[in-house]
Amino acid sequence: MSVQPFRHESLPAPTPATVTVFTSPTSWVASNAVDQCRQVAALDGMVHVAGMPDLHPGKGAPIGAAMTSTVLYPHLVGSDIGCGIAVFPIALKRVVPERLAVRFPDLDRPLDPDRDADDPAWSVLDGDVPAGHLDGLGTVGRGNHFVELAHIGEILDLGHAARLRLTAGDTVIVVHSGSRGLGELILREHTELRGAGPAGNPAAYLARHDDAVRWGSLNRRLLAARAAIALGAEPTAPIVDQCHNLVEVRDGRYLHRKGAAPGDGRDVLVAGTRGTPSYLVAAHASVQANHSVAHGAGRKMSRADALRRGRAKHTVNELRRTPLGSLVVCGDRQLLFEEAPTAYKRIEQVIGDLVGHGLATPVATTIPLVTYKTPDVGVTPRGDPRPEHRRRRRR
Repeated sequence: MSVQPFRHESLPAPTPATVTVFTSPTSWVASNAVDQCRQVAALDGMVHVAGMPDLHPGKGAPIGAAMTSTVLYPHLVGSDIGCGIAVFPIALKRVVPERLAVRFPDLDRPLDPDRDADDPAWSVLDGDVPAGHLDGLGTVGRGNHFVELAHIGEILDLGHAARLRLTAGDTVIVVHSGSRGLGELILREHTELRGAGPAGNPAAYLARHDDAVRWGSLNRRLLAARAAIALGAEPTAPIVDQCHNLVEVRDGRYLHRKGAAPGDGRDVLVAGTRGTPSYLVAAHASVQANHSVAHGAGRKMSRADALRRGRAKHTVNELRRTPLGSLVVCGDRQLLFEEAPTAYKRIEQVIGDLVGHGLATPVATTIPLVTYKTPDVGVTPRGDPRPEHRRRRRR
């Protein structure tokens, strides 16, 4: 990958808080996203705002940003507390995307402990469900969330790949999802009392926040298990599972991440689009980057623009098969256009910026085979062919 000259773009802020956007001269970042970084920097107690290469505007706060403050602001994390991306190895005898796409289960249908007591996906549950929250458990959600069957493409760093026991051609399940209604409930209850202001009781907020982070991680494990079993494989533990919407207490300050993954010695899957590779990276981000790295390609179009432009340029059938030859399982036509690959920045540019700033080392690419968004209308997923799965009980 060629690397362009890089700069740390330090932007003025109306308070002593600093703003740094980690881009290169060839990067494109929406001006209103940079404006949002400046607005965050003006909040009481803010120390430093780091914009990642995938920076783009969000509702009230930038997405693709890590923000350090002496004050805890729940709205900087948002409603999907605990959202993240996990990668699970999966052993499949034959990988034929057309045959496997129709085997994906309905991941809009939540798991119920009573109705689905015999579901073998419960085997990944260790202990109780965090906060006892059962609504939406085992579901993927909407927006940019997905469950994807992929294979390992190019190995970019042999040492890190060997550490993760990855070789080219291996198959994996990638899951991007969060805490569903639990995080939304936590933010809504805060907003009703304090709007976009700071947490009145930081300890109480963090306790509930931590439940949502654990819930999101469990949800990714359940989604991967449901998909693996439906595809005829055994559930596995993740080799990567990093949350990118959370608060971390670090050095006596609050480090808010909104669409930014922990970058202090972690392995992170930086998601591309359903029509491009994603990149597994070993992150080693600096304090100037608030110990964070990008979490994905980052939107370059709003959903409304992507819908309008996509309908003028593509058909539904065109969007269900990507330029890579992979398939997209999505019964929501509007979502197909909103999440089209053209709505996102180039993932290669984002990774190049991370490398140029010394924030991460690319380890391997993952190439989509089947990307699940929502059940296809009129398609009934096949059941698990293995009788032993039907006999196993929830632990």
